[in-house]
Amino acid sequence: MAEQPEAVLKLFADAQDTFGRHVRRAAAHDSWAAPTPCADWTVRDLVGHLTSEHLWAPPLLAGRTVAEVGDRFDGDVLGDDPVAAWTAAAEASRAAFEDPGALERTVQLSYGRRPAAGYCREMTVDAIIHAWDLAVGVGADLAMDREAAEFALAELGKYGEDLSSSGVFGPAVPVPKDADAQTRLLGLAGRDPADPLRTGG
Repeated sequence: MAEQPEAVLKLFADAQDTFGRHVRRAAAHDSWAAPTPCADWTVRDLVGHLTSEHLWAPPLLAGRTVAEVGDRFDGDVLGDDPVAAWTAAAEASRAAFEDPGALERTVQLSYGRRPAAGYCREMTVDAIIHAWDLAVGVGADLAMDREAAEFALAELGKYGEDLSSSGVFGPAVPVPKDADAQTRLLGLAGRDPADPLRTGG
């Protein structure tokens, strides 16, 4: 299923598309200042964070190091048109990952060298979770695609039941063991499915 590169690329593209729909909703309803499940991040902050992440993908996949990219993507990357900024970054990121042979490369990330296929999986999980965060912020449908939720849960589950030590996620939120994949994923990622704005990471 999602072990195949083509399947991961599709999940990556679908998560981008979902996030993009919420970005456009934020623009339509002027929701940029609304809170999100990510502590201290407004909708605009969250969109800026993910836009920056996707701006990094093309140069890293092209063989650049973090030091070579430098501070190019620091600060406000959204400007006066967050929708256009997100869309351009997402399209460039998707094209870079879909470039023939891209997933067979090795990239230099802030924490060291990593196979590009693993980098893509990491980016996919991040996009899936942050699309949900953004849906909360803009008042959109909170239901995740089942396959996407199962994929992200399996990926994060490899790192144990408490991811808070990574500094990326808040403390895990207890959920029923027989809950669906989305609920278990959100709990593992420090989100409270019953009260989305209560906590986050």
